[in-house]
Amino acid sequence: MAGRLRALFDRLFGGAAPAATVEAAPERLIIGLGNPGSEYERTRHNAGFLVLERLAERQGATWAEDAALEARVCSLVLGSAPALLLAPQTFMNRSGRSVQAAIDRWPTLNAATDLVVVYDDLDLPTGRIRLRPSGGAGGHRGMGDIQTVLETKAIPRLRFGVGHPGRSGQAVVDYVLAPFPVCEEAELEAAIDRAVEAIEQIASSGFTAAMGRFNARP
Repeated sequence: MAGRLRALFDRLFGGAAPAATVEAAPERLIIGLGNPGSEYERTRHNAGFLVLERLAERQGATWAEDAALEARVCSLVLGSAPALLLAPQTFMNRSGRSVQAAIDRWPTLNAATDLVVVYDDLDLPTGRIRLRPSGGAGGHRGMGDIQTVLETKAIPRLRFGVGHPGRSGQAVVDYVLAPFPVCEEAELEAAIDRAVEAIEQIASSGFTAAMGRFNARP
């Protein structure tokens, strides 16, 4: 019976095998910046990871390791279109390598319109988020590496405020690699939720509309 079915298929379709199911290419790439490893999980420098993890949880999506992209990835639907969450595992200063690998795999992605990079920002207080369609990296080495590798500053981003050590005497590098203090937990959780809502609105209504709504909020 199997042989007859195979022969019938060959006569009808010229012997061609059925095409394999191919996962839809993402129309949007959401990149969260951070450092891999349990010691960095809840640190200020991993704010980008925290936002993407909340977004995946909210969508009921699961994470997987992608060795070729050097990243953890999560496929989901945002604004009725396929999207990919990308958490580079290259350590912060080499984040661009993972992003470039994703663009090489899906060359239809346009850095100026289809990407959103989420990262911690020392110039904003904890609990504040800011959306910007382009600009400099503001000293952030992960964002700076992405701009260098992609050779453009026209990359949409969501800056997630983590505050600044100011004149406390604590070095900036120690500050960003330290966990959020317990006294900031409520602000942190609310800000993560706002960041997730902002990404969802970017996907559904566009970047300009999301800027108008979320940049005006504390």
